[in-house]
Amino acid sequence: MHEAPVRRATTSVRVRAIDGTQVDDRPDRLATEEPMEIRIQGPGGAAQPVAVTMRTPGNDFELAVGFLLTEGVLDDPDDVASVAYCLEGSGAQQYNVVTVTTRRSVRDDIVQRPFAVGSSCGVCGKATLDEVEVRCPPVASGPIVRRSVLAELPAKLRAEQAVFDSTGGLHAAACFAVDGTLVALREDVGRHNAVDKLVGHAAMSEQLPMSDSILMVSGRVSFEIVQKAAVARIPILCAVSAPSSLAIEAAERFGQTVIGFLRDDRCNLYCGDARVDITA
Repeated sequence: MHEAPVRRATTSVRVRAIDGTQVDDRPDRLATEEPMEIRIQGPGGAAQPVAVTMRTPGNDFELAVGFLLTEGVLDDPDDVASVAYCLEGSGAQQYNVVTVTTRRSVRDDIVQRPFAVGSSCGVCGKATLDEVEVRCPPVASGPIVRRSVLAELPAKLRAEQAVFDSTGGLHAAACFAVDGTLVALREDVGRHNAVDKLVGHAAMSEQLPMSDSILMVSGRVSFEIVQKAAVARIPILCAVSAPSSLAIEAAERFGQTVIGFLRDDRCNLYCGDARVDITA
């Protein structure tokens, strides 16, 4: 499962920077956005395309595994036998097709669900919240996190956003322990991709379920973020921005805690109050 070197997370361009009457031609860097096709191959079968997602290259194997798990194509990380780039064809290898080989056959009705994922929205192949709830029971109770720990998370997240520093245009998702220790962080043009990369990392390092984790995202909390976290059994979700109404409805049904507008010493606690010690 050796990935290609991360070499295209940013793309060099030239821009004309205008500041009042001053105009400068100068180099700049953009966050790379490229399509990646995810394929799945059961024992003795041919690789079948499952989805094409717009993503920032890097941690592609984690993204593929995380996506298949959080979208219900795979039920168990132990079903993954191997992950590899598809190297067939002629010309320069772009490393934009990833095949996940499984130990067990995947049902045709799951593989044939329509998935077409943009960098802005990760909800694909699901008509209703009820469908997600069938395969995703409520998360376990606990743990409890101190308010003082929560207050430190945005700065810790921002300090580790290496690609954001050079582009200013990337989302991040980070997994923290309840004492505020950073466990892992991933960046991507899509906030849902960043979460899938985290879940894939946990799956491939045998750290699922993530029952004692805090998920911190750099943008808003949307429904797809909540359901992906629920599949990974993440109980606490934090964001520097707002949640959507459906995100809160889903989090309440999954028994999760959602904290929005987490900035400095301020935040809004939307649901799951019992997991937050606001006095400490």
